[in-house]
Amino acid sequence: MTDSNVARAGKGAAPEEAFVSLSGNLSGGLLILCDHATRKIPPEYAELGMPQAELERHIAYDIGVGPLTEELAERLDAPAILTQFSRLIIDPNRGEDDPTLIMRISDGALVPGNRGVDAAERERRLDRFYRPYHRTVEETIDAMVEAGRPPVIFSVHSFTPVWKGMRRPWHAGILWDKDPRLALPLLDLLRAEHGLRVGDNEPYTGALLGDTLNRHGTQRGLAHALIEVRNDLIARPAGVAEWAERLEAILREVLKDEALYEMRQYGSHSDDAP
Repeated sequence: MTDSNVARAGKGAAPEEAFVSLSGNLSGGLLILCDHATRKIPPEYAELGMPQAELERHIAYDIGVGPLTEELAERLDAPAILTQFSRLIIDPNRGEDDPTLIMRISDGALVPGNRGVDAAERERRLDRFYRPYHRTVEETIDAMVEAGRPPVIFSVHSFTPVWKGMRRPWHAGILWDKDPRLALPLLDLLRAEHGLRVGDNEPYTGALLGDTLNRHGTQRGLAHALIEVRNDLIARPAGVAEWAERLEAILREVLKDEALYEMRQYGSHSDDAP
C-alpha cells in the first residue's frame, strides 16, 4: 500500500499465513482491525488435539467478525487487517508477557496441543503468527500517517451470549481505556438505536495493558475503540449485513469529527480507566 487511494485488495487477495490485509483509502482516516477473525490452525498443529466441535466455539475465534470486518472495510473503503490463525495458537490481543497469551484451558475446554508449550515453542509462535500481524498494523498506521491523516482505529470482536452459566444481557459493548473520543460517540449512537442494550466496557474492560488497542492506539496517541457484538447476532450473513449497515452509518457520522485525527499523548496505560 503506497498510494493514498490504493485499490482495495478484497476477498480475492492472497492471504499471508499470519494475516490478510485489505487495502483501502490510506488518507480516509479509518483503520479496521480484527484480532480473532478465524479458527484456522496449520496442519502440523493437528488441531491442537481438540475435537472439531470445540474448534467451532468462541474459544477458537470470534464468531462472525471476519465477514463483518470485510463488509465494513468494503462499505467504508477502509484498510483492514485480519488475523489468519486461531486465538488458541496464540492470542494477538494480549501482551507478549500475558499469561493468557497461549491458553491451556479455555472456557472449560482443555487444549492438549498447548499443554507442553515451552519457551522455544512460545517464541516460534510469536515469530510466525503474532509479530507479523502486529508489525503489519504498525506499518499500515505509519503509511496512513504519512498519507496525511492519522487513523482512527476500530477493532471488531464478538462475545458469547452465555459465560460460565450466566446469560449476558447486552447486544453489543464498546471497550475503551482513557481516550473517549471514539468510544463515547459510538456508545451514544448505538444506544439511540431502538431495542439495543449496549455495554460501556462490558462484557470486558478495554483497559488491558499490552492488548492490541493499548499497543497501537493508546501508546501512539490515536483515537480508538473496540466493539464487541454478541456472536449469535452475526453468526449468519443476514446478521452480518444488518450490523454492517448499522455500523457503517454510525461510523460515517462519528468520523466527521476532526478532533479524532489529532495524535495525543496518553502514555501506555491508565490505572483509573473504566
